[in-house]
Amino acid sequence: MKLIKVYLLSFVTLIMANASASADSVLHQVLSSGVLQAGTTGDFYPFSKRDVATNGYEGFDIDVLTELAKDMDVEIEFVPTDWKTLVAGVVAGNYVITGSAGVQVKRAKAAGYSDSYMSVVVRAYTTAENADRFDSWDSINQADVKVATTLGTTFEKNAEDWFPNAQLTKIEAPARGYQEVLAGRSEVFITSNVEGGTLLSKYPNLRAIAVDGRNPTPLAMLVPQADQVWINYVNHWINIKKAKGFFAATAAKYGL
Repeated sequence: MKLIKVYLLSFVTLIMANASASADSVLHQVLSSGVLQAGTTGDFYPFSKRDVATNGYEGFDIDVLTELAKDMDVEIEFVPTDWKTLVAGVVAGNYVITGSAGVQVKRAKAAGYSDSYMSVVVRAYTTAENADRFDSWDSINQADVKVATTLGTTFEKNAEDWFPNAQLTKIEAPARGYQEVLAGRSEVFITSNVEGGTLLSKYPNLRAIAVDGRNPTPLAMLVPQADQVWINYVNHWINIKKAKGFFAATAAKYGL
């Protein structure tokens, strides 16, 4: 009988703990406040682009997060952030979800991830006048090559690992590596195949270096690590929307 009482007490304690966690979840805070705060960098088109004239945003992430807020019957509030503080913003509660971010073990130490809904690879790019200099990843990893990357991005760590012999220029967002290359201060930058394709169509002087894509990386949204109620909700929403074709249609809209 005593053992049964112990089991019952443990079961009741577990139920109470789960009820408390549910009540404290971001999910219920958002539903109560009527506002979903989402962090976005505004410098990663076609995922997120900030219009400096209107201070508004557009892109794949913006459509996805707006749809999430719509389905929750709340307003969306986009909170400006940058790559080097993206995780810190989630941890500090500045926002409760982000736009697309590469899934990294380092980031997962502090923040949680939603289920992934897309994957990308990393490619290298240069300008037309430098295109003949590069025909392999090794040709970039040379002492006389200047490689530009943006602080806090996945590509910063990639550049450090892949090009130890090259001259790395690390710049602060909202500046980007491709801008350094277009300005002639560096010769090479790396980014996802998705953003690279968009940049090639926008800047005729850019060229893709003929190398295989590296570092296949799933994309997902960052969320508070310990809030399993909120993580479950977001994951269920993603799976429902994937089944209904929303993610495929939105990706197609932006040429992804």
